Amino acid sequence: MRTSRRGRGAQDSADANDKTPQTPVKWGRLFSYLSPYKGRMAIAIVALAIYTGINLVFPLVISQLIALVLEQKSMDQLNTLTLQLVVLFLIQAGFSFIQSFQLTYIGEKIIFDIRTQLFKHMSTLSFDFFAGRPVGELISRMSNDVSQVRELLTTSVTQFLTQIVTLAGSLILMFLFNPSLMVFILILVPVLFGAAFAFSRPLSKLSTKVQDALANATNIATEALGGIRIVKSFTREPYEVQRYDSGMQNSFDLSIRLTVYRSAFGALMSFLGFGTLAAFLWFSGREVVEGRLTAQSIVLFLIYGINVAASLGFLANIYRQFREVMGATRRVFEILDTKPSVDDAPNAKALPTVQGQITFDNVSFGYEERMTVLDGINLDIQPGEIVALVGPSGAGKSTMFNLIPRFYDPTLGTMRIDGQDLRTVKQDSLRAQIGIVPQETVLFGGTIRENILYGRLEASEQEMIEAAKAANAHDFIMELPDKYETVVGERGIKLSGGQRQRVAIARAILKNPRILLLDEATSSLDNESEELVQEALDHLMQHRTTVIIAHRLSTIKIAHRICVLDHGKIVELGTHEDLMALNGLYAKLYLMQFREGEELLTTKVG
Repeated sequence: MRTSRRGRGAQDSADANDKTPQTPVKWGRLFSYLSPYKGRMAIAIVALAIYTGINLVFPLVISQLIALVLEQKSMDQLNTLTLQLVVLFLIQAGFSFIQSFQLTYIGEKIIFDIRTQLFKHMSTLSFDFFAGRPVGELISRMSNDVSQVRELLTTSVTQFLTQIVTLAGSLILMFLFNPSLMVFILILVPVLFGAAFAFSRPLSKLSTKVQDALANATNIATEALGGIRIVKSFTREPYEVQRYDSGMQNSFDLSIRLTVYRSAFGALMSFLGFGTLAAFLWFSGREVVEGRLTAQSIVLFLIYGINVAASLGFLANIYRQFREVMGATRRVFEILDTKPSVDDAPNAKALPTVQGQITFDNVSFGYEERMTVLDGINLDIQPGEIVALVGPSGAGKSTMFNLIPRFYDPTLGTMRIDGQDLRTVKQDSLRAQIGIVPQETVLFGGTIRENILYGRLEASEQEMIEAAKAANAHDFIMELPDKYETVVGERGIKLSGGQRQRVAIARAILKNPRILLLDEATSSLDNESEELVQEALDHLMQHRTTVIIAHRLSTIKIAHRICVLDHGKIVELGTHEDLMALNGLYAKLYLMQFREGEELLTTKVG
């Protein structure tokens, strides 16, 4: 089956990980997530120690029970010992509850801490980080990988401590009763751990591949469900199902390979564990035959021997789990270690209220090396001026657009607002004074009220309504059953295109920015919606510096100047009349793309 390149990101990452050396995980950093809960962890460890200690006492009680039955045959003592055993188990159950509750609490808090830390850190990263990583992969890291880290820090750690205490306690007690038997068992320890080390490396690498494949499948589903309108409009449901099946099949195949390794490891550990037990039975049986060990003692040693064998098997299995989870841990730390490519300077200052002058000073930019998108751009936009960016696809219009709010930094040259270098001001103070209305309106899945108030969270009810009225949105909102409390659905799917645009414009009006960036908001609307949205945009642009990526004639007509781009350079600059007189690229684009719009506008006016 074929997998689309759109869903290949995680798989490519897996292939890269397989070819390049992996950065070792720093255990101190990993276990630092336990530090805030060291008090609860101490309680859990104490409860664990008592619980395990009772397990170690249990064989002694059993041996006494056998002695009472076989030798003394005293029912009174048998009843008393049995009652003590029940009380002991009750105490053990109480400490088991304490341990389980504390570990569950710590585990949930660790998930909370890491996921919120991840989300907070990702929100500070620059646009290039998200451009190179599918959303589904990031969601997978926040969910699946973090859950694995939690298991490592809680369940695996406590299992490790339990088995260490059990192993050490059993060996000490066995040594006190029969040193030669304990030495015999210790000879078998290196065999068990040698097998664990042999399996650990392929398990770790394969586990990372499984997580990458699952992230790839998650991203395919995220893309398809997020773009369900397009999927259905092109009747591509079978294609998307095939893509997801292909991604899940890859994940399944890798999971089966991992299961084979795990099963082989488990079978080997089982064989070695029972083999150790068989060797122990042979050795202890010989001790009984030769009169150096009683039947009561062999039962005692048998139980402790089982404890030792089981602990060694568990420890080997825990080591395997540690190695597997290392892949998930690396994926989490990889994001946390990523630095923003656009960051505030150490001495950055807040940008004061601006007039709105925008200056491109010999600006060049490339998303990748040897791939120039803008080349030596010089442009000075005055406060309150409306400038339209025009040019063929790939000319650099969107890149100029994204440099103004400093989503990217120029490769060469300087971007200025009111004469201040954008690299010297804080990003939040810059973007607080810029409003953006994209061509594809993005609304959040809450209510209309929440979407408009996103422009200014502290705005009053009246301010929100006034913004909606200015955006020609209030009337249609009041006709909805729940009015401003209407839930718009994911990305505003329950509203029409014109309604979504007007809600987005209301959001921008409420923000009241000094600089406005418009990616032609009317290019995909019907005539009636276009008129309403254009009227709202006209209101929004008043007394604001506005930069527009132009697609429609009506937008170009209201611009004070038109900036024509081609291959990353400004090739023409002036008014519509000036540029038409030049009979250059703009005139060519106008005749090709805008004459039809002008004729339609003339027909409507006539």
